[in-house]
Amino acid sequence: MHKYFQFHSKMEKFHLFSVEHLLTIGIILALCILLFIFRKQLQEQVNERFFRYSLALLLLASEVFYQLWLLYENAWSLKTALPLQLSDIAVILAIVMLLTDSYRLFQFMYFAGLGSSIQAIITPDLDRFSFPHIRYFEFFVSHGGVVLACLFMVAVSKYRPTISSLWVTALIVNLYAACVFFINKSLKTNFLYIMKKPASASLLDYLGPWPWYLLSLELVMIVSFYLLYSPFWLKKKIERT
Repeated sequence: MHKYFQFHSKMEKFHLFSVEHLLTIGIILALCILLFIFRKQLQEQVNERFFRYSLALLLLASEVFYQLWLLYENAWSLKTALPLQLSDIAVILAIVMLLTDSYRLFQFMYFAGLGSSIQAIITPDLDRFSFPHIRYFEFFVSHGGVVLACLFMVAVSKYRPTISSLWVTALIVNLYAACVFFINKSLKTNFLYIMKKPASASLLDYLGPWPWYLLSLELVMIVSFYLLYSPFWLKKKIERT
């Protein structure tokens, strides 16, 4: 049983789009669909607050558990514990967004948080933390929770992203990446995969060698932001006709 909790896992390497991975994606997708189906019930004040605070608590518990697990396994270090990946930052910001019901934070989170979390769910960098390792569950609970948090603000709080916030978010992400580059140089880390590609399979494998894949990634980010905005653009276009 202890092998499912070890940091230096001896389990088989995580396989992209395995049965377990696809099932996990399916569960997260089903929860997102249910969120929209029951959005009217969730819009009732008591239900809205209960769901929002409960999801924030779940995300907080997930992050605290991860940090305590690293400490317990004597694996805590600046290289392993700093939540500097964009999808990790999104977990923290999602907690703040849910607790404060912040519309401004939603404008950033809808693009950066939702986009990075979806990418993390589809191509997770889990190495040997495969199912049913505890890190596997923590990873998908936290990133799936961010997706639910962003969609909750759309379905229940009726918040809507804007084109201007799309470009502001892109600018913030680029400024953040510049700061993380110097952190990577100082700590010899690879946050945001700026210094090299991840060892596991990912979208970066198709974007060329370093450093050219960074330019390709910039284009992918903008395209993905526009794809996330497209449902609202289509809705506006239909309403005008």
